[in-house]
Order: sequence, then C-alpha cells, then structure tokens
Amino acid sequence: MLEKVLIANRGEIALRILRACRELGIKTVAVHSTADYSLKHVLLADESVCIGPPPSMASYLNMPAIISAAEVTDSVAIHPGYGFLSESADFAERVENSGFVFVGPKAETIRTMGDKVSAIRVMKGHGVPCVPGSDGPLGEDPDENLRIARDLGYPVIIKASGGGGGRGMRAVHSDASLLNSIGVTRSEARAAFGNDQVYMEKFLDRPRHIEFQVLADNHGNVIHLGERDCSMQRRHQKVLEEAPAPGISARQRRIMGERCVEACLAVGYRSAGTLEFLYQDGEFYFIEMNTRIQVEHPVTELITGIDLVKAQLLIAAGERLPYVQSDVQIRGHAIECRINAEDPKTFMPSPGPIRLWHAPGGPGVRVDSHVYSGYNVPPHYDSLLAKLITLGDTRETAIARMKNALAEMVIEGIKTNVPLHQEICNHGAFQKGGTDIHYLERRLGLK
Repeated sequence: MLEKVLIANRGEIALRILRACRELGIKTVAVHSTADYSLKHVLLADESVCIGPPPSMASYLNMPAIISAAEVTDSVAIHPGYGFLSESADFAERVENSGFVFVGPKAETIRTMGDKVSAIRVMKGHGVPCVPGSDGPLGEDPDENLRIARDLGYPVIIKASGGGGGRGMRAVHSDASLLNSIGVTRSEARAAFGNDQVYMEKFLDRPRHIEFQVLADNHGNVIHLGERDCSMQRRHQKVLEEAPAPGISARQRRIMGERCVEACLAVGYRSAGTLEFLYQDGEFYFIEMNTRIQVEHPVTELITGIDLVKAQLLIAAGERLPYVQSDVQIRGHAIECRINAEDPKTFMPSPGPIRLWHAPGGPGVRVDSHVYSGYNVPPHYDSLLAKLITLGDTRETAIARMKNALAEMVIEGIKTNVPLHQEICNHGAFQKGGTDIHYLERRLGLK
C-alpha cells in the first residue's frame, strides 16, 4: 500500500481523496495556495505545504513546487484529482521521473488520449464508432477544407485537437464562415493549449452526452461500470448528471461497454478513465477520453457500490482489480447536481464569505463538499461548492429526493445556482428523461 499520498488539488475533490486515503490507512499531504489555508482537507491532512500565491499558475499548476513538496514530506505518490494538472502528460512524466507514483494513467497514455485526433484514430482502429469527420487534423489548403465540409454536410464543428472542458469548439453553418472559423479556432487553440491543430466533425443537432466509466489495473484487467448521462449542459459545461442514462438498454450498455474495454486494453490503460460519446438516433459516437477521475463519479459509485477513488489508489499501489465484469451490478438510479457559487440567472461568479451552511440529509442523500459556515469562497478558482447526489430505487425516487434535498440546502451570504437546479428538476422534459445537450440553453433562452 502507498504509505503517504500528496493531494495535488483543492476543494471537494481534495477532501474526497483524503477520505479515501484515510479508509485505506494512507497518510496524506495537502498542498495549498495562500488563499486556501483554511480549506477543510488542509486542516485535516497529516501534513500541509503552502506552494504559492492564489493564481493557479503560481500554485496548483506549479509543477516544481508540487514535486518539491512531495520531496520534503517524503511522499510516495501524487494524486492529481481532476482539473489543474490531472491530464498533463508532462506532469505525470515529471512525477514518475522524480521517483513518485502518479495516481493515474501512464504519461504516454495521457498524451495519446489527450490529443483528440490521435484518440479518435485509436478508437476507430478498435471498432469504436466516431462522429464522421476529417479523419485527422485540417491542413492549410482552403479548397480542401471546404471540400471536407461540403462532403460532411453543414453544419460542421471545428474542434481543437488539444481542447477540453468545452473550450476550443466552433460550429459552422456555411462556406461563408468556414475558413475564418478554422483560423480563429487555431489561434485560440494555440493560445489556450499550446497546440494549434484543429479537426472537423459533422455537427449533430440533438445529441445526448453519454459517457462510460472504466477501471483498469497494471495486470491487464479492465472493466466498465456502465454509463452516465451528462446532457444537461450550459456552454459545454456539465450542470447535472445521472446514472444510468435514461433509455439506454442493457444490450446497448453491454456492447458499448465491451468496446470501451477493448480500446483500453489496446492502449494499455490503467486507473480510472471515462470515454465520452454523443448519442443520437440510437447510435453512439466517440468524442474524447478523460484520463482522470470525473466530477460526476459519485453517481456511478452509488449505483455500483464501487469506490472509484479507492480503486485508483489500489491500482497505483500495484494491486489487481478485486472484481471482474460480471461482479458489476447496476442497482437503482442516481442524480448529481453541481452546486456553484454563481448567480442562477446571469451565471456570474459569486465569491465571498458563507455566513450559514446547512447540508441536506435523509435517505439516499450524499453531499460531497469542502465548505462550512464561515468559509470564504475565493475568486481565483472554479466556482464549485458542492456536489449534491441522490440515490433511489427508481429515477422518479431519485428526482423526488433531489427536490427535497435542494429545498433543505441552506447557503447564505453568496448567490448559488440552487434555484436553477430546482427549476430543472421540476420541468417535465427532464422528468421524462432523454433531453439533448442543447436543452438547457434553449430553456434559458441562450439558443
């Protein structure tokens, strides 16, 4: 077992990792910026190290500072959580070259799957369906790019090969704007990701976002834990997730799960990972792989009974997966609402002190959060305050419990998006299930 793990993150995921370490008897080291000295996991960790001022580039993205903190505390491993450096192949490589265990995939796997063009090639090569597209990065020939778009049929979407988190994408509806859109997306990609490669795909008009969770060890064992529906989005950012996905049959789950497993075996994947798909007219289309733990992992944990963060730590320690595919049984339905510090109508961030915090409870209610009464939400980072998750024997029960939980939640002193989640849960289209990725923006009048 790993003796001591440095948690290279902040907020709720850092606290989640700390709790998993404690269950396994692993000592923890919290790194933090000067703005985060009062975070709950910093106060609870066995040791803590300040790694810099509030800006992420000077702290949570500062690779030398994080690795130095691991050295001075005699840590054995580094867990990156999600966001920040979690999908940086360079960071994973530097961690392992420095003699530490990286709790995640190998650097070369992150590099391959983090580049969307190479990931699509890998998936196509192993029978995983992909969105029709340019079959590689777009070149500089304007006539050829126009031909590709016309062959696919408008609308198309231009995507940055190194993009992620909803950034580096631009829909195009005609020849008139294609070439300019390619140029602008290239410039944005170069600035944001250091990689100006872009590619083109057919733009699906009403897809759902369905993703499959996988776990893989270092001994050639891979399993999938079913799918999640993450279609409730605003500006390509997930707002609410659920598992299993409404309307996905056991046969579809088995077929797509098996293909995901085969692809992971082919690339020698290890740790937790997620393969993301667009789903329309009964067909799945691969779009990208996330080589880390996901924000929405709790819904999968609740319906399978498998602790994904503990699994990551055990895999990093060299353990074999303690279960095979037939052990994975999906029971009930789970829903997660991302509770953010933001205005529910304008979505402007709402940092500041939380005067009063009261988390809801009751049967089938889980709250993953790092905040408490008196906590000051800093303006420097993501606005996520909490993940509110409910589990029920049926989807209807999970929704009813979510309504109750949202009504019980008390967060005073700042604005939050709790009213938005209440509106979603009370709307007939969501209650029916199967809304597409454009539903919420249409409902909010953003489309």
